[in-house]
Amino acid sequence: MSTELTDRIVERRAGDGDPRALVGELRRALVLVPFEGEGLWTASLGGVRWVCAFTDEEALARFASARGEAGREWEFAELRGARLLDEIVPAMGVPAGVAVNIADPEGSMLFPPVVGIVPDAVAVVEGGQG
Repeated sequence: MSTELTDRIVERRAGDGDPRALVGELRRALVLVPFEGEGLWTASLGGVRWVCAFTDEEALARFASARGEAGREWEFAELRGARLLDEIVPAMGVPAGVAVNIADPEGSMLFPPVVGIVPDAVAVVEGGQG
């Protein structure tokens, strides 16, 4: 589904690639965000609320398996990354970012609530991208 985003994540984790290109790729990508109850699946860590997004159904399946819920049917929304960063994160009302492919130790990436990633008005600190 989002091979380009996956490729940019691999580059950054290897210490290569442009952080701005990674953020740009997330903004362009369609990602899958599972539902939890009546909202999008999120997790709290380090004082930040993370929207959990996946680059494809296989990455979502690895997440389900890691949770011991491989047999569960998952409902999810397919959202453009820009919508997550520009609309959903600011609407959460707390420091929030996007966590991509969190069940993939070598392929996960956090997009924290910093200037350059989320809108300045909801950024909690100035920082870099990716």
